[in-house]
Amino acid sequence: MFNLSMPELALIGVVALLVLGPERLPGAARTAGALLRRAQRSWSGLKSDIERELAADELKRELDKGRQALRDDEAMASLARLRDDLAGRGSDGGDPKPPATPADERP
Repeated sequence: MFNLSMPELALIGVVALLVLGPERLPGAARTAGALLRRAQRSWSGLKSDIERELAADELKRELDKGRQALRDDEAMASLARLRDDLAGRGSDGGDPKPPATPADERP
């Protein structure tokens, strides 16, 4: 995580031994380890939260794309119905003549 080599770690250990002394060094090492573990857990929790948010955003984008495609399909179907409707009226574009009913046939 910190990219330290063995000689650098040994130097840090010697300095810590000189500064803290042999009585307090084990407790300080335990405290440093606990803090490091807590920092790693926090970092991994933050990382997983960010990954979850990114995945949710991706799902929202995919859902929006699907909705837009559905709207496009519905629009195309509506246009096709309109085209078929207009094609059924004849080439003059007027209303087709309704079939004659018995009431229309007066002598």
